[in-house]
Amino acid sequence: MPAEMSYAPTAASTDPLDQLGRSHQPHQPHQPVQPDQLDQLDQLDVAGELLALLRDARTEPRPNSQLEALTLAVAADLPVLLWGEPGIGKTAALTQLAESLGLPLTTVIASVHEPSDFSGLPVIGDDPAEQGVPMAPPDWAVRLVRAGRGLLFLDELSTATPAVQAALLRLVLERRVGALRLPSGVRIVAAANPRASAADGWELSPPLANRFVHLQWTHEHDVVVRGLGGTWPRATLPRLDPAKLPESVDFARRAVCGLLSARPALVHRLPSGETRRGGAWPSPRSWEMTLRLIAFATAAGASREVLASLVRGTVGDGPGLELLASLDRMDLPDPETLLADPESAELPERGDRRQAVLDGVVAAVRSRPEKSRWDAAWAVLARALETGAPDLVVVPATTLAALRREDWDVPASIERLAGVVSLGRRADRAAARVAVTEQAAR
Repeated sequence: MPAEMSYAPTAASTDPLDQLGRSHQPHQPHQPVQPDQLDQLDQLDVAGELLALLRDARTEPRPNSQLEALTLAVAADLPVLLWGEPGIGKTAALTQLAESLGLPLTTVIASVHEPSDFSGLPVIGDDPAEQGVPMAPPDWAVRLVRAGRGLLFLDELSTATPAVQAALLRLVLERRVGALRLPSGVRIVAAANPRASAADGWELSPPLANRFVHLQWTHEHDVVVRGLGGTWPRATLPRLDPAKLPESVDFARRAVCGLLSARPALVHRLPSGETRRGGAWPSPRSWEMTLRLIAFATAAGASREVLASLVRGTVGDGPGLELLASLDRMDLPDPETLLADPESAELPERGDRRQAVLDGVVAAVRSRPEKSRWDAAWAVLARALETGAPDLVVVPATTLAALRREDWDVPASIERLAGVVSLGRRADRAAARVAVTEQAAR
């Protein structure tokens, strides 16, 4: 046998998204046997007919953040690990995902395989000294290569022994099984139960855990009820806007690089506890994965909830929350732009973001105090008063008033804010008196 093994795939395209999005036959509902034919069937055939009717289900387009996060990570060609209690529906979700995307599903239960099943079995040819000893891949890997595309489902990952987990490292990261490389049209998704609820469970090794996007899979009451009624949410690949691709990459790079420049300790932080090491944690590898996910989420216009679950599932909760806060600040309008044209100011609707913008405008005036900039800041605050919660203006207005120079005339726009600031100050004084009274009563 030659040292190089090749298995020609049937797929011609080299673009992963093109391969995944290839047209496929839609789900065909089961055609029930006519009543007059049922009498001619034996009881096992009748039971089979009943089972077919029970398995027959439809899908519908319906918002589902879990499914959207999963499909976005699959589109980004990143290995995904679904964590959830037994019976929560992880395997069923993967089966439905493969069917919806038209991908052949290959399920491999890691715990019932030997390490050699993933690293390959040595096959000695006629002249090992000349040809070498190639590592023969298992049949499921050969089938995936010949198909050129597919969904590889590594089930029960938390029951795999440390030796098997070590053998999986190259498969998950490099897509290699023995001497065989899986084609780009193959996506990898795994599922695991927490160690406490897994049969003879193990914690994931840090090197293996750091190769996955970790998603917590929970049941949603409405989804389960409607699904048991025969209709499940439809899994579809995210629709990427071609016009947004370059700016999405630029935005993702600025977001990740900006945070890591300010917080260098977050570049690599291996958790101290064994359990946390088996989850998401920050490393150069997981930050690269995060950057890719942000770019895909931006190009797809994904919701903040979807992006948050992906980011936190890649670098962990703490670094993920810091990155999300940094993304919020990046989305905020530039204070200098607002000061240049306050009448056209577009302020965020969300309260915390609007407060941050107003504080930024006041800080910009403080850093370069000029009469024209001071007047423009009052116009921005007046605009905020007209379009949002007035209580958010109180603190920035009080701070801005303290920046006034003696020779600066009071702008007309300040009159619209005087009542709000006065009311806010009275409320603050009243709250202070209540606090003093309560303290004295203790």
